[in-house]
Amino acid sequence: MKLTAFTDYSLRVLIYLAAQPERRATIAGIATSFGVSEHHLTKVVHFLGKHGWLANVRGKGGGLSLAKAPDTINIGDVVRHTEGNAIVECFAQDGGECRITGLCRLRGVLDEALAAFHSILHRYTLADLVHNREALSAIFFVDEAPAHHHAKAGT
Repeated sequence: MKLTAFTDYSLRVLIYLAAQPERRATIAGIATSFGVSEHHLTKVVHFLGKHGWLANVRGKGGGLSLAKAPDTINIGDVVRHTEGNAIVECFAQDGGECRITGLCRLRGVLDEALAAFHSILHRYTLADLVHNREALSAIFFVDEAPAHHHAKAGT
């Protein structure tokens, strides 16, 4: 099974933001880190926000951040929402145009396989994917100062 680019980018955005959850990010920054199109990420960010996984703060000091704690964002839920269940034509709502739709046993087999796939993904949260936060941050934020280093007042 191959995940769509939309799902891939959705997971990448979430991982990026979970690497330093206290930091706000921009679509441009995420796109640069992964070498992907800002246009595609804009659609992904909108989708993730609509489903309650991202918060988008506009204006000065704004940017993207996780709307929930990483340990509450289930990877299975993200994949299920970004992929849907239509892995073959007969899974589509209209049943597609396959001539053997009513007779074929493939749909049942693929449905069972898809359920197993989702079952495994549901065992993991975003927090599980970013246990290596420091290593991820070193790659993602190489040109930026760490978010937790702030000047003390009066110094």
